[in-house]
Amino acid sequence: MTKIIRDPFTYRLPHLDIHGETSLTCIAVLKSFINDNLYLKNPKVVIVHGKGSGVLRKATHEYLKTRKEVLKYYIDGLNDGETIVELDIK
Repeated sequence: MTKIIRDPFTYRLPHLDIHGETSLTCIAVLKSFINDNLYLKNPKVVIVHGKGSGVLRKATHEYLKTRKEVLKYYIDGLNDGETIVELDIK
């Protein structure tokens, strides 16, 4: 039996997994995800882009820079395949 270890700090946050997407399609999905969570007033979300070659991480971070509702974003300290995003939910 395999035991799944979950990060206690991000376990309950909304997650978006963009593995397997291209850099262009991940932006469309990411835009919708951010808009939905702003509407739902979620202050933090997690984007799972994976480790790989860094193409999806770079595309994600470039997009997040353009959103004024994003207060800050950073790589998860326990998993560098995830980015945690803090949203301005006025």
